[in-house]
Amino acid sequence: MTQEKKRVLITDTTLRDAHQSLMATRMKTEEMAPILEVMDQVGYHSLEVWGGATFDSCMRFLDEDPWDRLRTMRKYLKNTKLQMLLRGQNLVGYRHYADDVVEEFIKNTADCGLDIIRIFDALNDLRNMEKALEVCKKEKIHAQATVSYTISPYHDIDHFVNLAKKISEMGADSFCIKDMAGLISPYDAYELVSQLKKAVDIPIQLHCHYTSGMASMAYLKAIEAGVDVVDTATSSLSLGTSQPPTDSIVTALKGTPYDTGLDLELLLEVSNHFKEIRKKYNIPIDIVLGVDTNVLTYQVPGGMISNLVSQLAEQNATHLLPSVLEEVPRVRADLGFPPLVTPSSQIVGSQAVVNVITGERYKMVSNEVRNYLKGSYGQPPAPMNQELQKQVLKGEEPIFNRPADNLGPEMGKARETIKELMEKEEDAISYAIFPQVAEAFFKRRKGLEPSLASAAKKDEVKEEKPEKVDINLEKIGSADFDSAVKDKEGRIVGYPV
Repeated sequence: MTQEKKRVLITDTTLRDAHQSLMATRMKTEEMAPILEVMDQVGYHSLEVWGGATFDSCMRFLDEDPWDRLRTMRKYLKNTKLQMLLRGQNLVGYRHYADDVVEEFIKNTADCGLDIIRIFDALNDLRNMEKALEVCKKEKIHAQATVSYTISPYHDIDHFVNLAKKISEMGADSFCIKDMAGLISPYDAYELVSQLKKAVDIPIQLHCHYTSGMASMAYLKAIEAGVDVVDTATSSLSLGTSQPPTDSIVTALKGTPYDTGLDLELLLEVSNHFKEIRKKYNIPIDIVLGVDTNVLTYQVPGGMISNLVSQLAEQNATHLLPSVLEEVPRVRADLGFPPLVTPSSQIVGSQAVVNVITGERYKMVSNEVRNYLKGSYGQPPAPMNQELQKQVLKGEEPIFNRPADNLGPEMGKARETIKELMEKEEDAISYAIFPQVAEAFFKRRKGLEPSLASAAKKDEVKEEKPEKVDINLEKIGSADFDSAVKDKEGRIVGYPV
């Protein structure tokens, strides 16, 4: 029997998620620019170029304006759709922002030439995706609604199919399964995609990290089931905690009914460019090549494990990692089985560390855990531990409405506060999302403070003295969503997904 020809489309993540996963989001725009016109000729469905941690990292670590990066991408990528990752009501930050911030952020994103926004929520609470989806439709941006894939007693194929139906009814243009921990097995991928294709009429996309070693196999089975698009990264920035390699997937499908049609010679040129770029960065070998089977036992993504190791190292307690890994699923269950993705992964992970180090569960909780139990992040997939909720809230009533409904407008105050440093309209949006980071960046931009490069040179001549680390439960008890993950030697090894 002749198999029906169904070309599989490719979204390449090299310019965003791949270097976020492997290089702590440190790649500079100037390192990307020379290869962009080549990438524009490859024939990708889309290129993921923005969002996630790139917005924060541009200002905090690279002295770049993230909006300028997006405009640069649009300038060179004239024929390829540009895509970003948006954390729903969290936008590109770590808390919920008011609706007026969401509106202005997406409007300005559209003005900069973005084509597709992938919208997700850490708890898969669809209410936290509503506003972003609504504004995307208004601005004529393709709204790709997304669910974070996870495994628990409350998550099965029917659960995800029902979410997809609701998302389709909300007006999403496409649906993405976001497997940030590499948990989906090949046959589960086949079954899930098969059911989704029967349930909804919008395109289905699959995004997997390679952490568990199953992602390429999951892609092939999903392709057989009819998935429309898969996410890959150029071979020199693939595998490990990144995505499967574009080059390998394209070659595997060549000459089959699923042939992507992408130009392999151009893909080689792209890979060779980033092979040279990656030499500038110290990427630990286990981040690049390691298959982390802990993720299958504890559902802890590679970046999250790096974060746990970093927190324990600060407390001289790395020997407690096995106990923390065992505690993570228990905390996750108490919090209603949230998918472990930013910011829920940091909330769960930090609390697990505190529980183990103190030797008493929930003797101390972070502000993030308290807000989570209050409902400020939305409602998790399963009921939370009510005894824990009562213990932490101490009589305060939890909220059950859409969290952003409790927030007043923020843009007016942001403009007023930062007006002396503003150079363009987007500055107020950057400040509303990351006030301290943006203000420091604006001051460096105006020459009021030394650039990061100058400050780094000055630090190089200082004598380095070993610093004794004491147990600091107050520090570790508050999930630091704004800092990159470092190992004992201070090398960057990860960044929030």
